[in-house]
Amino acid sequence: MKCPYCSSNDDKVVDSRESGGGEVIRRRRECASCSRRFTSYERIEEVPAMVIKKDGRREIFDSQKLLSGLLIACQKRAVSRRSLEEIVDEIAAMASDATDRELPTEAIGQTVAERLKKLDQVAYVRFASVYRDFQDVEEFLSEIRGLIGRGKMRREQEER
Repeated sequence: MKCPYCSSNDDKVVDSRESGGGEVIRRRRECASCSRRFTSYERIEEVPAMVIKKDGRREIFDSQKLLSGLLIACQKRAVSRRSLEEIVDEIAAMASDATDRELPTEAIGQTVAERLKKLDQVAYVRFASVYRDFQDVEEFLSEIRGLIGRGKMRREQEER
């Protein structure tokens, strides 16, 4: 480490301590040339998770952006913020666990859609309309018919 006083590269570590809840190591150093002491900090370099967009662009995964989209889809619906934060946490974990720390938007959208479908079907349709890029009313109706059909089948099974 280069001494900030004399620019010598010869120093020794006098003391090391954890700092920031174990996220940082603080080291007190003494320069062998001028005998002055200085402090250095050591941190783990974070590799941000990336999202691969449909057009091939890559962006840094932004959990706040995802949460904002979910809040819009669930506006005026009885869905707790905690439930939405759990979805965001699940997606963030998926991105972090990916071997190359890259996750395609299709995987994110599919996972979010599955979770929203279980939480609130109206919020699901709102999200799906953006995620699947519905172009006309027929696509909305098709998705809603599918939800109605699954709901009828589920009720019939429960009645048996």
